[in-house]
Amino acid sequence: MQPPSGQETISPEVVPSAWDPLRRPVFRLLWGTWLTANICMWMHEVAAAWLMTTLTTSPVMVALVQSASVLPVVLFGLPSGALADILNRRRWFMFTQFWVAANALILCAVLAADAMTAPLLLALTFGNGIGLAMRWPVYAAIVPELVPRVELPTAVALNGIAMNTSRIVGPVVAGVLIASLGTVYVFLLNAALSLAAGFVIMRWRLEPKASVLPGERFIGAMRVGFQYVAQSPLMRAVLLRIAIFFLQSTALLALLPLVAKRMPDGGAWVYTVLLASMGLGAIATAFWLPRLRVMITRDRLLRDGALLQALAMVAVGFSPNVWSAVPAMLLAGATWLAVVNTLTVASMLSLPDWVRARGMSIYMMTMMGATSVSAAVWGQVASWIDVPWTFVAAAAAGIALLLMAGRLHTTPAEGQDLTPARILKEPVPAFPVEHQMGPVMVTVDYRIDPARAAEFSGVMRESRANRLQMGALSWGLFHDTSESGHYIEYFLDESWADHLRRFDRFTAADADLRERRYAFHVGAEAPKVTRYIAESLRE
Repeated sequence: MQPPSGQETISPEVVPSAWDPLRRPVFRLLWGTWLTANICMWMHEVAAAWLMTTLTTSPVMVALVQSASVLPVVLFGLPSGALADILNRRRWFMFTQFWVAANALILCAVLAADAMTAPLLLALTFGNGIGLAMRWPVYAAIVPELVPRVELPTAVALNGIAMNTSRIVGPVVAGVLIASLGTVYVFLLNAALSLAAGFVIMRWRLEPKASVLPGERFIGAMRVGFQYVAQSPLMRAVLLRIAIFFLQSTALLALLPLVAKRMPDGGAWVYTVLLASMGLGAIATAFWLPRLRVMITRDRLLRDGALLQALAMVAVGFSPNVWSAVPAMLLAGATWLAVVNTLTVASMLSLPDWVRARGMSIYMMTMMGATSVSAAVWGQVASWIDVPWTFVAAAAAGIALLLMAGRLHTTPAEGQDLTPARILKEPVPAFPVEHQMGPVMVTVDYRIDPARAAEFSGVMRESRANRLQMGALSWGLFHDTSESGHYIEYFLDESWADHLRRFDRFTAADADLRERRYAFHVGAEAPKVTRYIAESLRE
């Protein structure tokens, strides 16, 4: 019996424990580093947001702290993902921690000199966000290499636990330091912890992957990463879903400092309690997610999670005091974890290792882009209609967009088998060809039964997406006007090295598509593949 569409195919007897990935030493080491890095992030978020309320009373400026924090992800996420796929991932991860530490030390110096202003705080928050933009794609690309596929959902859930534990610990520590010593000590501790995390990463010894090919060029790597995601139906569905969810849910976090200030005895501790409640809700949910995936479909999990988050957000907005808001914040955290974890796992499983950092950077750019836009929009709306009714507007907009997405059938489907399949032999040219020479044009000659032309066209549409995902500059299918069953497929690679990379990137899913494509060929031999290298005519 087939499971319902979108249902995980895991029986209750083999559901992995939420703690299984932590039994692996390398994952445990990097997970601890990730936890520390996120504690630093939340300490900065809380300290910067609260500091802004002392510099200005404008709801727009307070909300822009959130925008300044995530906007760098939109601007620098893809370049960072490209670098994470090209460079040594350990060293790049380590560098991101040192960047955050340096930014925190600058903040300390400005506060010590009593020179902080609202625009300067936004600029330095932007600088901290650059560290987030560099760090997230490389860590997301590393995780699937550390655990088996069956443990990936629980590993991502553990990352969610780290994020939400930090959402409790970070604000609590920041709140205590702000109340007792001052904001500058939050940033000082942030710098110390970031430096410590960077040195911990030095202990990890990543085995380099041997390759005779030169590294990808930076601009070309970004182009290929964008093409891969653009040609993936699963990734397009995930990106639309995550954008809708964050356009809705960001209103709560962006305006939470103002919610806290409006409550009786509103202060840093109220803000801390609200954030901690949201984190507790997410952590509790992480332990139930493996079983929850067996019980309900992915589509229902995404739909119900978004609806419950909208209700929780409205309840927080109209809560008269902190204790009545806590249950709603618990529910908001639970739904946030369920939705984001589900979509993150779907995106990771849809990306092969060679492009995973770039693909996850685009996922993160979409998520943070929606966050940045949402914070600015709902901050402006709050200046017109007050915070509680802004939450109502955000909830209504999110539900409307969710219904529209449902009509477009954008539920993420199951991923393909992206296991590497080294079954193709690399071509041996008849004359010396250097790696940098190109472009390279490849033609494939098909002869098919004309009665199956419509079926053939459907498979070739899939082939077009597949060739472009691999990095092709262009693709085309030509029909011989003198012979109805004769077709020529062509695609263009940027260089000979880029063409040879296809053989390293070939997966089980690619092999399946190749078999389906070749099954239409009626000749005695396989379709003829011919490769041409561009000839320079310069004297």
